[in-house]
Amino acid sequence: MSEHPERPEHPDASERHGHGGYSERDVLREVTELEGKSATAARLFDIRRIIGGLFVLYGVIVTITGLTDDDAAIDKAEGVNINLWTGLGMLLLGLFFLAWLKLRPMAPPPPDVVAGGESKE
Repeated sequence: MSEHPERPEHPDASERHGHGGYSERDVLREVTELEGKSATAARLFDIRRIIGGLFVLYGVIVTITGLTDDDAAIDKAEGVNINLWTGLGMLLLGLFFLAWLKLRPMAPPPPDVVAGGESKE
């Protein structure tokens, strides 16, 4: 029977050693994989991407509405095609956010610091 009844023995357990039965290489590989996933998620959910994408999407919809407005809708806005101008403004703002994201990507996260102020390296 094993010393740790809550953790079943694996067939390759004899190859593992060190902390908790896992080799340092296994732990480093898992940490590196998780850091990569975390960085990808951070880039994917960057607020500039979300704001820019939504403004571009709504800008396209409002611009199309402005291009297809009839005279009654324009007269209602005192002769200004407000949907067209608002849609174009939204498009420009959304493109600004997406260009900002492309030109100034998010900085990589700093290296992890363990207790005691030492770097993990």
